[in-house]
Amino acid sequence: MDAYDGDSDARQGPEGPSGTRPDPVPAGEACPEQPPLGTQEPSAPPRSGVAALSPRYQVGAALALALVAVAACVHLGMVFLSVAPANTVTKQHGKAIEEWVYPEFEQNWKLFAPNPLQQNIAVQVRADVRMRDGTMTTTGWNDLSAQDGKAIDGSLLPSHTVQNELRRAWDFFVSTHGTDNRPIGLRGSLSEQYLRRIVVMRMYEGDATSEKGTIERVQVRSSTTNVPPPDWSGEKVPDTPVYRVLPWWTVTADEADGGVR
Repeated sequence: MDAYDGDSDARQGPEGPSGTRPDPVPAGEACPEQPPLGTQEPSAPPRSGVAALSPRYQVGAALALALVAVAACVHLGMVFLSVAPANTVTKQHGKAIEEWVYPEFEQNWKLFAPNPLQQNIAVQVRADVRMRDGTMTTTGWNDLSAQDGKAIDGSLLPSHTVQNELRRAWDFFVSTHGTDNRPIGLRGSLSEQYLRRIVVMRMYEGDATSEKGTIERVQVRSSTTNVPPPDWSGEKVPDTPVYRVLPWWTVTADEADGGVR
């Protein structure tokens, strides 16, 4: 009977070495958690990249990356200065910039428009007006660019026409004419007509003399003035305006009769 009972307990009790019962857990102590069968503790992921290198090689890689970053910044700075307008840095270190950029890294494009914020170009016009009594009167110079600037100043939503019409017309004329004001290519006459119609329309709208008569001829000129440099630069530039005066243009019959009013 004892043998039978012992064999029965061995089969019915928890599994243990040789079918024996494990030692009982003392009172007041938590039972140790056992991982599920067939599972393993997760291992740390393998290191990759620079972190996988030894400390000595990590220092070398960091120095190499720093040198590449410095070289890239220097190169971008040199290219930027080579295409930027003339300034204090390029005047003092122009030779070093040219030796770095040319000929391998030469740029055939311009990052900025010509003379950004360094010159003010104003388009001005005057007209020969035939008054109602048959007399001819020449108006004074009307600064159309100043009129546009006054219309833009303080306006929250200035029109595209006020901002760009006159400026684009003048740029169109300059790009299609030489310094002698003669047209270059087939678009020269078109640019003259475009600019003439704009100034005639503006004179009829804003010039008191032109409003009372009929415009027969107009003359356009540009006034270019250098923007004063900052005091800290020590740069000296002339402040006298330079004029480019175009020849008199005869206004066509449809324009003279009010076709552009």
